Amino acid sequence: MLINCAAYQDGRKLADIEIDDISVYVAKPECFVWVALKDPGPGELAVMQHEFGLHELAVEDVRNGHQRPKLEEYGDSLFAVLHTVEMDDEGELVIGEVDVFVGPNYVLTVRNGTRQGFQEVRARCEREPELLKHGSAFVLYALADHIVDRYFPLLEALGAEIEELEDRIFDRQNLSASRAIIEDLYSLKRRLVLLQHHVNPLLEAIGKLTGGRVPQICAGMPAYFRDVYDHLERIVKTIDGRREMIVTAVQVNLGMISLAESEVTKRLGSFAALFAVPTMIAGIYGMNFQHIPELNFKYGYPVCLAVMLGVDLILWWRFRRAGWL
Repeated sequence: MLINCAAYQDGRKLADIEIDDISVYVAKPECFVWVALKDPGPGELAVMQHEFGLHELAVEDVRNGHQRPKLEEYGDSLFAVLHTVEMDDEGELVIGEVDVFVGPNYVLTVRNGTRQGFQEVRARCEREPELLKHGSAFVLYALADHIVDRYFPLLEALGAEIEELEDRIFDRQNLSASRAIIEDLYSLKRRLVLLQHHVNPLLEAIGKLTGGRVPQICAGMPAYFRDVYDHLERIVKTIDGRREMIVTAVQVNLGMISLAESEVTKRLGSFAALFAVPTMIAGIYGMNFQHIPELNFKYGYPVCLAVMLGVDLILWWRFRRAGWL
């Protein structure tokens, strides 16, 4: 589906144009055409391939989809695969793909599986004509920068989940939910790993535009792409830090479970000791022997009860003082 098709010259928008007029504007000096497609069919891709002379292998990647983030150079043009990561209502991550064809006189963006559009990117480019004079390379930078910036709110949301889970770990009223906490921590770790799998390759791809042999089409833009690269490095380090926090949280949660079990064991042992003394005394005097001391003692029964109660009170005081009860 065609989202937008516009021509730009000298950093300013000339007009929204029809597909049939693309070749006319592409031929003009210092002019480039920016076309945006969403979930296109094979016919639309074939038309774009004919209009812009796109490389067959790059078009095949778009048709097949599910490409890892990458940057490939075909002659004087570039083909970039960027991944969008969005969070649905249930907190799960939804992965989308944005394929970008960049040539000296054209930019073609193809969105697949993304819910949010990129109208903000187009508006930003049109607000900054001095930068848009760099042509299609600046559009590629603006798209990459916008996609990377969308990762930060996701990290904040996942970070908030970690903090909430940490509070649950140390909630003494919630020790019975330890299994659920571990399941939630594992789910959080899985989402962080998924995000990392889409960020790390993009870091490598953007690195090709920041130094060394920079493609000619991006010759004037290394400083801008370096800014995107720095953002990606921050994201990668943040993900690594959050993953370590989750591993630590799992270990702490298991430690809290062990402490809780230890507390239960101590309490059970204390109550067992309180019942053990009366049971021992009652068992001794309940033996069927004829000659047992104090059997004929007049106050033997109340004395036994008093001894049982006294010993239990002493044990209770000691256990209470030790923190077992």
